[in-house]
Amino acid sequence: MRPIALTIAGSDPSGGAGIQADLKTFHQHGVYGMAVITLLTAQSTRGVTRVHTCAADLVLEQLDVVLEDIVPGAAKTGALGTAAMVSAIAERARHFTFPLVVDPVMISKHGILLLEPDAQAAIATELMPLATLFTPNTHEAAALVGREVRTLEHARAAARSLIDRGARAVLVKGGGLAGAPIDVLATRDGTLVEFAADRIETRHTHGSGCTYSAAITAQLARGLALDEAIRVSKAWLSEALRSAPGIGGGVGPVDHFAEIRSLPR
Repeated sequence: MRPIALTIAGSDPSGGAGIQADLKTFHQHGVYGMAVITLLTAQSTRGVTRVHTCAADLVLEQLDVVLEDIVPGAAKTGALGTAAMVSAIAERARHFTFPLVVDPVMISKHGILLLEPDAQAAIATELMPLATLFTPNTHEAAALVGREVRTLEHARAAARSLIDRGARAVLVKGGGLAGAPIDVLATRDGTLVEFAADRIETRHTHGSGCTYSAAITAQLARGLALDEAIRVSKAWLSEALRSAPGIGGGVGPVDHFAEIRSLPR
């Protein structure tokens, strides 16, 4: 039976981020994708003009109906919008029997708020401790730990701090670091693992965070161990950035058709 993955996230009508990027990524990684929509946006590669968060009861009904019928091999969350939404999803996630990747989407690539300020605390206290993997970028990690994350040593310290605050495993994504984009994985047993890649010079990075977390989710659904799922996904994202198609007049999407060159060892 083909592996199955679920995304609980917002919609991007331009197709580069959110559930659209997640579903494309699931498909490219050989996984059947399902989607629960948490919020709607009006956006393109040039910017976001409107964000509308769905009613929490509607989101929970989508989730409950799907899970009563189809149990995924792994799931992820993306943009959740409000503290009430975070709390509602966390209540359901306490009963998940499958791995959960939490991507704490706070701000769009164009600087538009996708997570209300009071929801940041809810992410950290209610949802992060339930996640198999928590995947903040440097800006999100800085907001959560209350100090800058600009260097690799900052990223290591932020990852350890989030573990101390209740996370099971944290991947601080290094795209915003000075120098090479090294991602730092910290786990509760004290292990630190780093994933290096070349920096790809491109402005077309729309949806890269969603795409990365979706790839990890897909590989977990396929049964890979966490570090191997990250390794495969990191290598694929580099290819997707390198071959970005240049769609749109602004910050375009990555290439969701990129070949998966790095296969599990």
